[in-house]
Amino acid sequence: MSKSKKGGSKVKIGIGDRTLEVFCYVFFIIVAFICMYPFYYVIINSISANDVSARGDVIFWPIKMHFHNYTSAFQIEGLLRAFIISVLRTVIGTTFTVLASAYLGYMFTLEKMWLRKVWYRMIVATMYFSAGIIPLYVVIMNMHLTNNFWVYILPVIVSPFNLVLTKTFVESVPKEIMEAAEIDGAGTMRTFVSIVIPVIKPIMATVAIFSAVAQWNAFQDVLLFITDSKLYPLQFVLYQYLNQASSLASLAQSTTSTQSLAAAAATSQTTTSVRMTITVIVVLPIMLIYPIFQKYFEKGIMIGAVKG
Repeated sequence: MSKSKKGGSKVKIGIGDRTLEVFCYVFFIIVAFICMYPFYYVIINSISANDVSARGDVIFWPIKMHFHNYTSAFQIEGLLRAFIISVLRTVIGTTFTVLASAYLGYMFTLEKMWLRKVWYRMIVATMYFSAGIIPLYVVIMNMHLTNNFWVYILPVIVSPFNLVLTKTFVESVPKEIMEAAEIDGAGTMRTFVSIVIPVIKPIMATVAIFSAVAQWNAFQDVLLFITDSKLYPLQFVLYQYLNQASSLASLAQSTTSTQSLAAAAATSQTTTSVRMTITVIVVLPIMLIYPIFQKYFEKGIMIGAVKG
């Protein structure tokens, strides 16, 4: 076996090298299948017949395929509103976090900032030490943020981890560029907007991915600070829905009374296929972010983590 090189010459590949190459391909195909199959399993169950999916017969491909579950999913009470809440908190929270991380990361590189090292170390220290849930709840309550949409946004605008990444990236920008802008009369804000932001787009995209995933999957803040069902995000509604479905199924199996018949009827409307459908609705939007920002993500995380 041989491979061509430039100039027409060929390099022979031995049986051992070819065997290793085939083994690597097979190994990584298996690893990719193991990683992708759970989500594929959820998808095929969401478009299969409800009774077949409930029996666990859907393994490799859809059976009696249909899309009625997707058309009926948003008819679940509060689901559409919860989806909107999740989208809003993700978009608004990510925007504020990215801008705050970029600006603070830039400010902490300026030597003229008063006590910049002290403020920076105080922020970074919060990565390792936390006051705890009770003091956090007291602070949120005193700020009148309980049962308030902004409780999803304000407490997480400044992230020490994102700040470290952004500051490290900004330090890789040649200082001569910013000094030239100052000589031309640009102030701190003008330099940040016109010079810094265009240069640090890769790390901003990285921070955007981290923040968007965190906001979309956030769950604890709902348990601690929100009792108004109108402010529930999609993940919490899904959690409640799955609990209700499990409770109804258990009731239907444990009793034989009229109550059992009612529970069984209700359970037939909350089948495995429907639950799988909601899972796809929750997971798919955030999965679409990675292909869009992948090139920025790789460059940003490498420079932000390795520089210095």
